[in-house]
Amino acid sequence: MILVAILFLYFCWPSSEKRLIPISVFALIAGVLFEGKRLVGKWKALIYMVISSFALSFVSFLPGKHEHHYNFDLHIEFWPYSFILIFLLISLCRNEKNIIPRLSEGNTLIQSLAIIYWIIDLGIISLGNGFIWALLAIGSLFSIFSIVNALTDLPLTKNSRFILSLWSSIIMMFFAIDNIIRVYQNDAIETVSSLSIGLYIGFQYFLLGISSIYFLQNLFMVIGFLPGKTTFFNKQYFEDIKELKKKHIDRYSACQCNKIYSFFCIVLACTFFSVNYYYRLIPRNMAIWILFLIVPYFINIYEYFVRTILTSKVE
Repeated sequence: MILVAILFLYFCWPSSEKRLIPISVFALIAGVLFEGKRLVGKWKALIYMVISSFALSFVSFLPGKHEHHYNFDLHIEFWPYSFILIFLLISLCRNEKNIIPRLSEGNTLIQSLAIIYWIIDLGIISLGNGFIWALLAIGSLFSIFSIVNALTDLPLTKNSRFILSLWSSIIMMFFAIDNIIRVYQNDAIETVSSLSIGLYIGFQYFLLGISSIYFLQNLFMVIGFLPGKTTFFNKQYFEDIKELKKKHIDRYSACQCNKIYSFFCIVLACTFFSVNYYYRLIPRNMAIWILFLIVPYFINIYEYFVRTILTSKVE
């Protein structure tokens, strides 16, 4: 392992003439590990997952079935992505209930506001395409439904929780795909002219690493509705759908979201997105994932101040 790690550093080192793995991969892995640590909580558990993924990633060096001439450089290039994929799968299996925190009306509220911002910022409303208008109409209905639920005391029935959970999966998967496309349109970090631009691009890859685990989870929560070769609308297919629907319902909280939190999230999201829309500070995909990342911390800060104020009044 140590020898391969040295080779890994050698092929990635900026001074190396034979740079097979871009520096951006480091930022990508850093994002994956950052979110992995947040999910498992303990460093010891994270280290075990990293070691297991590292060991299993060596399968990428096995010759392919139709590979007539072994290309070591190609296997080196693929190796870190193999590590990332294996780490994500281990995380998915180990932390199935924690990978997407228990969803609530607050989560779908922020996600719906994000999709509205994405649509406005992209300017697709003015395209006038019938198919796009149909998609916008469907998306608008889901968004309105989630916003109304977050701002009112409508009962969270099993059907409404299923709809909101499915909507959340579709949004998160869509944003993850959009983020992948946008990030990989950047120039390579090695070729940029300044450190600040390199750090800026690297941070986008870091966010991509964080989002990758959620993309994988939500992908499974959506594609499960598609029939397979052996389950093409047969009895097994409908049993699988029933089980998947139950997973969606179970992961969505039946508790009503605090209306103060809902208004706080709306103010925070609208302010953040409006400033970025008018001043074009960062790309929209980056703004969306930063918001997803910081909202829980702002909520924790808000709760801390509320508890502090209430405690001081009691004393």
